[in-house]
Amino acid sequence: MLALRVLQRSLLIHGALLSAAFALGGCSSQLADMTPADAQAHSKEPGTYLPVHDLPPERDQAIIPPEQRAKIEAELAAARDRQATAAKDAK
Repeated sequence: MLALRVLQRSLLIHGALLSAAFALGGCSSQLADMTPADAQAHSKEPGTYLPVHDLPPERDQAIIPPEQRAKIEAELAAARDRQATAAKDAK
């Protein structure tokens, strides 16, 4: 009688685990199809290639104006020279 109860409990536990695995497995396929709102749309057809040659449009203006860029480059060169002098003096 005791062996029968152990067998029933074991079958019940295994059945519950199996049904939970199937339930979670069904959810994962739906979650895999979800994408963030700002994600780029992709083709659902197998065998298509990614659009590797699609580039963003060219900018109309420079990111940094040339005068400001020259000023930044001069400041960086001066800092580099100061560091080289400090490193030479430290030796």
